[in-house]
Amino acid sequence: MLARTTCGIKEHSDPKLWTISLGYRYQQSFRHFVGTVEQKQRETNRNQIYNLYHLIDIGIERQLTPRWSAGASVPVLFTHRNQLYAPSGRQVLNAFGDATVGFRTWIFKPPTESGNNISVGVSLKLPTGDYRATTQAVRAGQVITASNDISMMSGDGGTGFTVDISGYKRVAVRTMLYGSALWLFNPRNTNGVSTFRGAAGEQVFSVSDQYLFRGGAGHPIPRIKGLAGSIGLRLEGVPVRDVFGKSLGFRRPGYALSVDPGLLYARGLYTFSINGPWAIRRNRRRSVPDITRGAHGDAAFADYTILFGLSRRF
Repeated sequence: MLARTTCGIKEHSDPKLWTISLGYRYQQSFRHFVGTVEQKQRETNRNQIYNLYHLIDIGIERQLTPRWSAGASVPVLFTHRNQLYAPSGRQVLNAFGDATVGFRTWIFKPPTESGNNISVGVSLKLPTGDYRATTQAVRAGQVITASNDISMMSGDGGTGFTVDISGYKRVAVRTMLYGSALWLFNPRNTNGVSTFRGAAGEQVFSVSDQYLFRGGAGHPIPRIKGLAGSIGLRLEGVPVRDVFGKSLGFRRPGYALSVDPGLLYARGLYTFSINGPWAIRRNRRRSVPDITRGAHGDAAFADYTILFGLSRRF
């Protein structure tokens, strides 16, 4: 859900009605945190968890009017999870994820004279991903069938909705300020899938909200027509408690705050973008079961993420 890659956003006032987009997200997580404290002993003791994550997001959008558009997207995940130096903990999943369909509108009819505008979108998230997928694992010397870890599930089993708002404002010297906020609301409490965990309150997986906030500035790069660079901050994560419904079951709430440099190149009907958020703060917060029993679980975070986007208008 949180794989959008653009440096900012751009109005389209030409007669092209269709846009096909392809997004890609890569990250590898292996640094464990409890709160904001890195658990460096995990690497020393060689018992850290290693997650490798590839996500391809395929989208299509139809311009209905100069202000309104409708779109849909579906992610494809390729994930690998392993406890280093312990092949028995290896899990692999290649699958489609939860699809979204929705609408988007510009607050001001484009193109605006000031060069400023705000976009608001609402989408329905459908439980199309196989959240009950299993894998083979070795525990206590026996091969068992176990649920995939929550970090690599292709879906969460919940029907939810997202609300997002994005805006940009032109300032001096051709610089553009941009900002965006997205929240995935997941009202379902738990999905009933066993975690194979023994801790109280963690027997099944939670269906959690997610969020993403971005902001920064972009500026054209001299002598290369259509190329712009950007720098900003990116905050994404999972809350301790959802906005709607209960927040029981196992989840790893927390967030990563990153410096977010990027490039965007527009040529003809094509737009390319690449971003490389680099984490400057990671925080694994206490879940509801953690709080109930006075514990504090950990989570593996990535040092950086690579985000790539490609779109074409027809």
